[in-house]
Amino acid sequence: MFPDRLSEAMESLKKKSPLIHCITNPISINDCANFVLAAGAKPIMAEHPLEVEEITSVSSALAVNIANITDARMQSIRLSLRRAAELGIPSVMDMVGINCSKLRLDYTADVLAGSRVSIIKGNMSEIKALSHIESHGRGIDAMEDSTDLDSLDKNIGIAVKTALDHSSVVLASGKIDIITDGRDVYTVENGCDMMSLVTGTGCILNVLAGTMLAAAEPLEAAAFAAVLLGISGELSDTDKGTATFKMQMLDKFGTLTESDIRQHIKLKKH
Repeated sequence: MFPDRLSEAMESLKKKSPLIHCITNPISINDCANFVLAAGAKPIMAEHPLEVEEITSVSSALAVNIANITDARMQSIRLSLRRAAELGIPSVMDMVGINCSKLRLDYTADVLAGSRVSIIKGNMSEIKALSHIESHGRGIDAMEDSTDLDSLDKNIGIAVKTALDHSSVVLASGKIDIITDGRDVYTVENGCDMMSLVTGTGCILNVLAGTMLAAAEPLEAAAFAAVLLGISGELSDTDKGTATFKMQMLDKFGTLTESDIRQHIKLKKH
């Protein structure tokens, strides 16, 4: 059963404390590191082009995103993903904002063509942009409605095709998360509206998917990350404000029990 496998993965992380190499952005780097630690792993946030290949080589998994893109970070991401692919180290790439600039879209397409990643992450607007499908995305916001059945079915179809095209698991985040390897499809409905009102929840989901790659296969790792972060958000929902919510979400994530997961999980296999 899914909760059993998730519990096993969480126990494995706490027992082994794997090193997770994260190339993220200064906007969310502290939050990302704290969530990786709360999961039981060890984060290293190295991004200098002259050291990232060496750091990746000794890591159990790699998580990268292009949210706050720079020349140096673009070079480091490319080098790290290439080294991870050479050594069989699992990786996740968050395609932040590829629907809002040609630079991001062209760069991401080129990187994915040169280095297979275990998990491709993005909201539906970003997933559509990668497949050159018209979307209504605005900036990095997830504007694609996946809550009605027609839209959800269409979005699942797009995610499945993207997974097959790139031989990767796709994690399409949103009000309903879609996770697929091109064959099996899961949706996760955990989460709350406040998660969209604080900076960095998408980046956190990315590094959690990377962390879970150190203890599970890519399809499960992506689903585990979406479930865990979503439940943490739900159980932290508050009327005290976004700062309190963000602190409570980290606290709740670090103290989630198997009972919490079994009680609140909203995962469906299609």
